[in-house]
Amino acid sequence: MIDQNALFIDGALSPAHAPERIEILSAATEEVIGRAPAADEDDVDAAVAAARRAFDDPRGWSAWSPDDRAAAIERLADELEARAPQLTELVSSQNGMPIAIAGTLESGLPATVYRYYANLIRTTELEQTRPGVLGGRAIVRQSPVGVVAAIVPWNYPNLVTALKVAPALAAGCTVVVKPSPETVLDSYVFAEAVAAANIPAGVVNIVPGRASTGSYLVSHRDVDKVTFTGSTTVGRQIAKTCGELLRPVTLELGGKSAAIILDDADLTANIEGLFQATLLNNGQTCVLNGRILVPRNRFDESLEVFAGLVNGAVIGDPLDPSTQVGPLVTDAHRNRVEAHIARAKDDGARVVAGGGRPAHLDRGWYVQPTLFSDVDPSSPLAQEEVFGPVLALMPYDDVGQAVQIANDSAYGLAGTVWTADEAHGIQIAEQIESGTVGVNYYMLDPVAPFGGIKASGLGRELGPEGLAACMRTHTTYLSTSA
Repeated sequence: MIDQNALFIDGALSPAHAPERIEILSAATEEVIGRAPAADEDDVDAAVAAARRAFDDPRGWSAWSPDDRAAAIERLADELEARAPQLTELVSSQNGMPIAIAGTLESGLPATVYRYYANLIRTTELEQTRPGVLGGRAIVRQSPVGVVAAIVPWNYPNLVTALKVAPALAAGCTVVVKPSPETVLDSYVFAEAVAAANIPAGVVNIVPGRASTGSYLVSHRDVDKVTFTGSTTVGRQIAKTCGELLRPVTLELGGKSAAIILDDADLTANIEGLFQATLLNNGQTCVLNGRILVPRNRFDESLEVFAGLVNGAVIGDPLDPSTQVGPLVTDAHRNRVEAHIARAKDDGARVVAGGGRPAHLDRGWYVQPTLFSDVDPSSPLAQEEVFGPVLALMPYDDVGQAVQIANDSAYGLAGTVWTADEAHGIQIAEQIESGTVGVNYYMLDPVAPFGGIKASGLGRELGPEGLAACMRTHTTYLSTSA
């Protein structure tokens, strides 16, 4: 049992104003494993005020040289790596992520993201003088946008925190992070790392809480930018608030991506990559390909391969290194996933594998990885995000039809193409209406922008584009004479 009684605000753990407590449950045992304060409006006010002071200080974080900020960010990466085993175990215990992948995606990759932005800010040109076409000159300067509100989901809490905090810190912004109530405990380890890295007080503040906490933070008068990862429904509400305030916002929202298997693809050789693209983190990943499109002449073969993939996945304790599929994050979330499965059955889809709860596990919010065939491309199963280990295998007659089915979605976040001909795969990938597509592979990389189109969001994280999103542009016009 971990019992936290304070909030990380202005560089230290301070007593929470609110009496409300968040109970954090183990996804595998259903037992309470921790408690923490739920920040109220007074707590958010204190956190934003601390971030504002740290930003406005004429000798503070925003005034530090890029080299000095980069050195501090690298120290933060070092401190996170030193705490990797603790972070990994806490994340797996809270949200059910198999520890075999948590070590990479929730400890290793976040440190890589911080180091990437430390290096990037050292080499980014923040000011240039441009000769004008009308006879004058213009000085164009990039400066930090200000106080950033970062709202983080439960499925990849440390990785998504890094995607938001690393570019903000590199740019010279200060940050207020709101973790999800399902994954609060690891945020305290992150706070320890921030303090140990000697990041100045107020530069990073953390206010765990429920939806009301996030809503208040988004609308706070002293916040300059919002970045949110989560559901499309909540994203629309945040977009509306930020639109009314004319406040910049980055939204990374839901997805219902498709994997297009081309006729020449070797499924057996790509089985590991296909698992990662379809079932990673128990299906609780926004970029996963829940729709699998295969040539009609290879449908039976593909059905057998994917049934083997689903039936062969090791389901169990997320803290067991052999586990490939752990529990879902909460009982309520499992109920939602099971409702999708039940509705798909009612709609006439056929369960090929899975479809229930694993019989050998009497505790934890487990759902068997499930494979459907006979799925209508217009049905809810093919159109709505399930956010669980549920796949729909659908045939196509030609590649043009496959692209049309892939694009027939309200979302546009990710996708994959599987083929023996990479050049052909790239041609198909370019036809898919999506912010990102992988060919025989899918993994976010710090060097490249990530984000969606349509109902999958606005703006980009990662890459130089992620840094630019934390900057504002200022222009000074000059005459031709010096």
